[in-house]
Amino acid sequence: EVQLVESGGGLVQAGGSLRVSCAASGFSFDDYVIGWFRQAPGKEREGVSCITSDGSTYYGDSVKGRFTVSKDNAKNTVTLQMNSLKPEDTAVYYCGADLTCSWHGAYVYRGQGTQVTVSS
Repeated sequence: EVQLVESGGGLVQAGGSLRVSCAASGFSFDDYVIGWFRQAPGKEREGVSCITSDGSTYYGDSVKGRFTVSKDNAKNTVTLQMNSLKPEDTAVYYCGADLTCSWHGAYVYRGQGTQVTVSS
């Protein structure tokens, strides 16, 4: 059974940092792109970042320079380190897996999400 489980969300003040993680199982982790996307109430899904099987990383314009994605193939986990958080980063953050990055959250496998709230 494919599973993607996010963890690490929470409440933080603007300017602070949070780290969210995605634990994957049930598929060939090394062969897949793992991406992060988010959705705020009343807004469309927005791609945040993705990391490819060879470790190449990509970021959306709104988070570039503030967020860093990394993966641990031994533990089948992907981590998104979020720094200099802004209130507009408030959303439910999801991880997804597929053969390519998606900037619309259209991943064949997706987790249930974790809430990130940034207070002003």
